[in-house]
Amino acid sequence: MGLPGLSGKIAVIAGGGSGIGAETALRLGGEGCLVVVGDLAESAAARTAKLIGESGGTAVSVGFDLADPESVRGLLDTAVGEFGGVDALFNVGADMGAVRTDSNVVDIDLEIWDRTMTVNLRGYVLTMKYAIPHMLTRGGGVIVNTSSAAAFQGEPARPAYATAKAGIGALTRHVASRWGREGIRCNAVAPGFTATETIRSAPHWPDLEAAALKRMRSPRVGETGDIAAIVAFLMSEDGAWINGQILNIDGGTIMR
Repeated sequence: MGLPGLSGKIAVIAGGGSGIGAETALRLGGEGCLVVVGDLAESAAARTAKLIGESGGTAVSVGFDLADPESVRGLLDTAVGEFGGVDALFNVGADMGAVRTDSNVVDIDLEIWDRTMTVNLRGYVLTMKYAIPHMLTRGGGVIVNTSSAAAFQGEPARPAYATAKAGIGALTRHVASRWGREGIRCNAVAPGFTATETIRSAPHWPDLEAAALKRMRSPRVGETGDIAAIVAFLMSEDGAWINGQILNIDGGTIMR
């Protein structure tokens, strides 16, 4: 028995080509959602959509760029054109390449700062800007944004990434406050260390896992399915009275 209220809903995944986004797209497809999988890597989005179809679900893929307003608009327009509207949006895309050179406020290249804000923060503004009007025509909808444990824990590096993720919390509360009474719920998930396929394939994976476990109050690191399960719950009727919240999913790394 699936989660109530998901079957037949139109869900857009902004960043569904791999990792948490792909796992969530597959979960929602399995719950009966009609899924639009968007990603900068169009081939990766197509692969996720194909997997959903092979599992008996319904999905289409779109190549899009969170940094490009017209491209983001096209992602949401695809949902309307293919399936008739937008009921749910999961924002999970990010430019993780910029994070590798996101040093500190003294040494940072300001182009890295600007790129991080453009994609990781403004990109979410754009998806919500274009999704919310479609949701309102259908009587409401649900948005789940992706924040991070980095938004809550002070780190000696990654100031741009952490600031963008903290900003996502403010955006989430804004949307919940402004449109909650009109039937739109907006929450965020804040994953801790999550062992995606890319991370597990890193040569220094054992060291990464050991370091992550030291920060957690858990016998294991996170899996993409841990995050997908919470996103699906928040989008379902079981999460209907949750609005404007940031849920830490991190094995007890952040306690608040």
